[in-house]
Amino acid sequence: MHLSMSTRQRSTWLSRPLRLTAGALALLATGALAGPAATASPAQPESDWAATAYRGGVDVVKSADADQQTLDGTAFDDKNKNSKQESGEPGLPGVKVSNGRDIVATDGQGRYELPAFDNMTVFVTQPRGYQVPVDEHNVAQFFYNHLPEGSPELKFGGLEPTGALPDKVNFPLAQSQLTQSPEQHCAVGADVQTYDQEEVGFAQNGAFADLAARTDYAGCGALFIGDIVGDDLSLYPQTRELTSMLNGPARFLPGNHDLDFDALDGEHEFDSYRAQFGPEYYSYDAGKTHVVALSNITYPTQIPAKKGSYAYGLGERQLEWLRQDVASVPKDRAIVIASHAPLTEFYYSNTYSHAQIQEIYEILEGREVVSVAGHTHMSENLRKGDLMAGWTDTFGEAGLPFTHLTAPAVSGQWYNGRVLEEGFPTAIQRDGTPPGVLTLDIKNTRISERFTATGDDGSDQMALGINSPAYRAWFDEYKNQRGKAPAPENPNAVAKGELGGTWLTTNFWMGATGSTVQVSIDGGAATEATRTQSMTADDVPRIGAEYTDPSATLEQLVHGGGLHDRTSHLWRLQLPADLAVGEHTATVTATDVHGRESTETLTFEVIE
Repeated sequence: MHLSMSTRQRSTWLSRPLRLTAGALALLATGALAGPAATASPAQPESDWAATAYRGGVDVVKSADADQQTLDGTAFDDKNKNSKQESGEPGLPGVKVSNGRDIVATDGQGRYELPAFDNMTVFVTQPRGYQVPVDEHNVAQFFYNHLPEGSPELKFGGLEPTGALPDKVNFPLAQSQLTQSPEQHCAVGADVQTYDQEEVGFAQNGAFADLAARTDYAGCGALFIGDIVGDDLSLYPQTRELTSMLNGPARFLPGNHDLDFDALDGEHEFDSYRAQFGPEYYSYDAGKTHVVALSNITYPTQIPAKKGSYAYGLGERQLEWLRQDVASVPKDRAIVIASHAPLTEFYYSNTYSHAQIQEIYEILEGREVVSVAGHTHMSENLRKGDLMAGWTDTFGEAGLPFTHLTAPAVSGQWYNGRVLEEGFPTAIQRDGTPPGVLTLDIKNTRISERFTATGDDGSDQMALGINSPAYRAWFDEYKNQRGKAPAPENPNAVAKGELGGTWLTTNFWMGATGSTVQVSIDGGAATEATRTQSMTADDVPRIGAEYTDPSATLEQLVHGGGLHDRTSHLWRLQLPADLAVGEHTATVTATDVHGRESTETLTFEVIE
């Protein structure tokens, strides 16, 4: 992937076989994944998930309710997993059910009542020790959309008319050791964002093939946090087909590219999304963690649509729902706040603004919280206490109240760059991070983040490079000609006279405050590298060639992609001025905030 990769990095990226599950082969057979990237290989045996997944749906009793102002039903233990409450299947008390505005808990017999209104999605919060059913594509089934007259005429269909309020909406739940366990692994995919069939193939050959090979997320599942597609909502069915490859339940959030832009009226812009994936916002439990999935892209109500006019916020209805939801969570649980747009970020720290941020932080005050988002197509790992210039009005001198993670995009830099022989592009993002999937590893209430680059087994956590005066001159000359720059003959060579102005760089993709990077040259004593961003009150993003990762920009400027001109997770060490002419080896050990070490080597040359 990187022109200046270590040997291990290069072999990881260029020797990976294409993996296709039986579900993926079915996609190819139907042509759903048509395109040059989608080539078949022998199917793997079915996973335990494929054989044992709880498949079914919400039980909607269709006869019209005499009381059209109140919706009622039961949450029950679906022991035979047929989605119908039968003899010996008791109602479950204390299960939360919501209409998106109000939240109630079921009574001793599992019954609930909620106020009904014409355009609502009613949903259940999956409790610990139970799982909601999934459909044939592994999409979690925990909701009922109610829209009596259906959507207005929309390009992508929206919701079909539901008619009168049904007599009952019953929520089946199956007992599950997977969600009972205090150890959970929650896969998070940001910005799948496919614009056409070729990109569907890229996603299938890349991140979804990686997830298909994993079996560790069956309890918590995979959460796709917005920009599921790139404006063309007719690709939603292909996304659902992709999730048929997973070994766990799939849940979704809408992003700024997931709207019906012909219905920006504050009521129907998410109708096509809701028809395919469910509520705009909701929550669920897995182990001792409560996941809150928020919809935080807002548009002014205007027609015709202006796709770039969105802002970040929850709206009053969702904010009140969040208040009720968090208040009902026991104090001994961790909370994950998931959204499409980050609550706070480094890259756009001078211009970024999230509405109602103070209210959100007040609701979460005193809780063990980690937030995770996507949207920006990069990786950020902002820790509690981090602070930057301009943040004190929001956070005070104490800095961030909890960890804020931005997950690298599944699409990376919008599927740009070289297409590898494995059938997906390099797509290096603007901070130098490759595409991939974030995982939240949870033990009791302790949450640690783990990044897996597309096509890797998770061992690749950094990129190493040589930032020399010659490199910086090349960067400045070609930074506005991405995809057209000539590749330097030897990017890992540095003239002896320029050693004093040259750094060995480490782009530690999930690096953060509290991480360390140690560098040993030619087996000598290890020296600690310096982070380029201090994340303190007077800090502003340091921008320019000297604050870049050469391994990323060498790929981007030569082969296309984003412009990497800043990042919050770059470390650098000035090379000793007395290094002899000849070949040298740097051994770099990066240690994350959880004490996990990763080591890689880079060979470079000092020339006359």
